[in-house]
Amino acid sequence: MEPVLDLKIDLPPRGSRALLRSLHRQLRAAIVEGRLCAGLRLPSTRAFARTHGISRNSAIAAYDLLLSEGYVTTRPGGGTFVAQAVAHKKEPPASAPAANTRGRISAQWRDVRAWLGAETASRYRYDFALGLPEKSEFPFEVWRRLSARALRNLSKASATYAEAQGRAGLREAIAQHVSFARAVACNPDDVVVTSGAQQAFDLLARVLVTAGRTVVALEDPGYPPLRRAFVAAGAKVAAVPVDAGGIIVERLPRQARIVCVTPSHQFPLGMALSMQRRRSLLEFAQRQGALIIEDDYDSEFRHADRPVDALQTLDRDELVFYVGTFSKSLFPALRLGFVVAPGWARDALIAAKQAADWHSAVLAQDTLASFIAEGHLARHVRKMRRVYGGRRSALLEALAEHGRGRIEVIPSMSGLHLAVGLIPRISAAALAQRAAEAGVRVQALDPFAIAHPVPNAVAFGFGVIPAERIEAAVARLFKQVR
Repeated sequence: MEPVLDLKIDLPPRGSRALLRSLHRQLRAAIVEGRLCAGLRLPSTRAFARTHGISRNSAIAAYDLLLSEGYVTTRPGGGTFVAQAVAHKKEPPASAPAANTRGRISAQWRDVRAWLGAETASRYRYDFALGLPEKSEFPFEVWRRLSARALRNLSKASATYAEAQGRAGLREAIAQHVSFARAVACNPDDVVVTSGAQQAFDLLARVLVTAGRTVVALEDPGYPPLRRAFVAAGAKVAAVPVDAGGIIVERLPRQARIVCVTPSHQFPLGMALSMQRRRSLLEFAQRQGALIIEDDYDSEFRHADRPVDALQTLDRDELVFYVGTFSKSLFPALRLGFVVAPGWARDALIAAKQAADWHSAVLAQDTLASFIAEGHLARHVRKMRRVYGGRRSALLEALAEHGRGRIEVIPSMSGLHLAVGLIPRISAAALAQRAAEAGVRVQALDPFAIAHPVPNAVAFGFGVIPAERIEAAVARLFKQVR
């Protein structure tokens, strides 16, 4: 197929002897400035001449000049291409930028290197990454079949934007799922579909935070991406320590108007919020006029017979926003999550979603709705509980054998990771660094701290490492302890 060159060419007046010079100069400038990128196939001389109303001889001459200077290359029978070796050098601005140009960016966005530094692909022989599920066990054939059906249905529908709140079928499926799996009391109208839990945090921050005034209490240590969403919205962050019973409610500042918690599986330490603390937290919110954001990120993977109820289940005053995600139960690339919101806040949340991206991808929503409604999600979660349970047991056995006298496993009965405290003479950060050099990824807890001393501990995720490789990985890890 003949390529189209979407490049404005200004031609000199007809009869001018400057045509070749003008063509050559404009094409060369477009290549040097990067507007025509390396490897791009140019139109044939015949097509170029026809498009711009010039003779083919003029087009051939311009291409030949570029070829002789090394700006383009040719392939026999393949056409003319922008040369790979041509460096793209951005021209300096016509005038020097004002000294305060950087100040045009809001303060919280001026240094985002730490925000964007997360690893996305494993380079480790043994990978105890946090927050990643096992993809090889996912029923992709079922997903492809449901996706094809959803696409056929979409082809028959009118071309229009979808509901910002989320597709009705998916909201109904989510309401039934969380009612069955987590005893969360809601109906489809209470659900707002988001592009993952991270967008849920961002939307809640937009709706609930008054920049420079609203105090948001966060668990310390806690989940950095959640913190960043509220910092970006201008919230005043208050770090609240946790202990074996979860967030210490007595340490919540009285001026806190939002409290963010992971009550079913504290991130990253792993304990569940005690029932006494749950009641105290709800009483604090009711008494102080505060709201609670419950991040229930991986609690469907229980490793005990009795499930831990969601905090939202105990709420009688419409104070809890329940945030869920399918990144752990399915896979992160799906980018679908949800908020179960109190009725009084729902319209504002939907408006914020529409302002952000109008709505999440319709094909993925419709596919997921069928995946849940037909029972595939429940079956997959049951299967993965067994898989992850086996890996967790293998990890505990390996830690008991190779870490004896040097570690203490922090109790945790759900989720995809375990936190392990180290004896004082072993530095968690140093151990994680030496382990990485030996091809083992574990996570020291230092990066999750806000203001309080973090436990000297490392976290082991068992979402992506096969059970049969865990013992060798732990053995190699503890060989790094000197």
